[in-house]
Amino acid sequence: MEMSAIYVMWLREVKRFTRSRSRIVGSLSQPLLFLVALGYGLGPVFRKAGQGDYFAFIVPGVISMSILFVSLFNGMQVIWDRQFGFLKETMVAPVSRVAIMGGRALGGATVAMMQGTIVLVITMIAGFRPVSVIGVVLGLLVMLLTALLFNALGIVLASRLRDMQGFQLIVNFLGMPLFFLSGALFPIAQGSAGLRFIARLDPLSYGVDALRIFLLGHGIFGITLDFTVLGGMIVAVFALGAHFFSRMEI
Repeated sequence: MEMSAIYVMWLREVKRFTRSRSRIVGSLSQPLLFLVALGYGLGPVFRKAGQGDYFAFIVPGVISMSILFVSLFNGMQVIWDRQFGFLKETMVAPVSRVAIMGGRALGGATVAMMQGTIVLVITMIAGFRPVSVIGVVLGLLVMLLTALLFNALGIVLASRLRDMQGFQLIVNFLGMPLFFLSGALFPIAQGSAGLRFIARLDPLSYGVDALRIFLLGHGIFGITLDFTVLGGMIVAVFALGAHFFSRMEI
């Protein structure tokens, strides 16, 4: 029963995304803007500074950005379902709320991973070349872990809020610093000591770093630390999300 509930919620989240072509196109606009405006605009400056290909450098960061915002905003579906009664129908089913929350998070993570994969394919069409096919496969695993973490975080936020506008403001307030301070657009190692310290506190930094290791062949923190932090944060945020979701009033 628990597994079937997880599957149903996963399937619902995936179908909801794939049926909306406008949502798919809209969620691609911001990553493509960063790739074109920064990747090509700042590429010559980055190369003259002796840092190599800037377009390739920001590809893992832009993929992570796409996953981050798709994952966080997926929590809005909880508020939407609460307002229109679907959440109540789900909650009274003879399954645990933890299973429902897990199914939602897994479905949202699948959607975010699909989004990140689309961005990766577009960058490869534009000329980006990963170091290996195995690196791409392992990069997909990193995308999934990053998506699970921030989908769970989105659900945590949504379980404490009832207003969609308030949720959007909080997500933007939280998401933009997470993205810009993760080293997605600049090399962390060459930043100030304060910036490096803040980047180490940002969980997205470890997802970006792991993607760089698998897609580009180099990183800052090391793959062991990246996976340790991502795994630990997923467990912690899932536990928090399960607690709030199970106590949520409908």
